[in-house]
Amino acid sequence: MDDSTTTLATAIGTRVRQERQHRHWTLDQLAEAAGVSRRMVVNVEQGVANPSVGTLLRISDALGIGLPALVEPPQPRPVKVTRRGEGAVLWTGDSGGRGVLVAGTAPPDVVELWDWTLGPGDRHASEAHAPGTKELLQVQQGTLTVEVADRTVTLDAGDALAFPGDVAHAYANPGAEPARFSLTVFEPGVGSGHHQEGSHD
Repeated sequence: MDDSTTTLATAIGTRVRQERQHRHWTLDQLAEAAGVSRRMVVNVEQGVANPSVGTLLRISDALGIGLPALVEPPQPRPVKVTRRGEGAVLWTGDSGGRGVLVAGTAPPDVVELWDWTLGPGDRHASEAHAPGTKELLQVQQGTLTVEVADRTVTLDAGDALAFPGDVAHAYANPGAEPARFSLTVFEPGVGSGHHQEGSHD
């Protein structure tokens, strides 16, 4: 892990431990609620793991705080600015792609704003998220294919797509140039206990 990844992993670990202890949960209780192994919870809390987005979502949902709150402590101000380069890089691809969480709202109805870049040939597959999750994306540069359940849509720069996030889906760059897109994810009822099994990956 590079320095920024290590710093982020440490911050996430501290936040998970604080939230778990605030609830008087054991490591085993959090692992069971999140549907992940006890070892993964220990690794995340110690900041030694580089967990998938899916794992982080399962843990944040179990704690009832949402992914944005997990990657950054709550701010006392109602206005939160994220400067260029300050977002949380939560996914990297084999061809230089990055999924960066740049902004988000507090639960129970969590909205996440992502800045995605997929290098040529990069593909990011996601499990079905919580019931009722919706996604909106707009391609800023290049060509993007989006697979939603059994349908594949090809989008060019300027094109946008709205789709249910509570089914399996994937984003891929079939082109020879980088593809960049903005993604908004709406996940209702975080922390209400209405789901545990489906999440990002």
